[in-house]
Amino acid sequence: MSKFKLKTCEHLNGISEVKPSQVYQCQECVKTGDTWLHLRTCQSCGVTLCCDSSPNKHASKHASSYSHPVASSAEPNEKWMWCYEHKLIKKY
Repeated sequence: MSKFKLKTCEHLNGISEVKPSQVYQCQECVKTGDTWLHLRTCQSCGVTLCCDSSPNKHASKHASSYSHPVASSAEPNEKWMWCYEHKLIKKY
């Protein structure tokens, strides 16, 4: 095993076209009447959910439950993706 930390991963490198958010809201928080701080869009299925700074952390729960490792920021003017599995970020 290499003692060097990964700088990127196959999940982030595998995204050739970033799925944009269709709506600016957390799909799960809307169902329960909760609020969110920031939003992330799953790059596997396109759902937009709240980030780990939000009380419910729906995006990371979704990534874990569905094995969807990459989400992009759904925030205006932010152009980055996060791999939940490898804990790596990639700007685009």
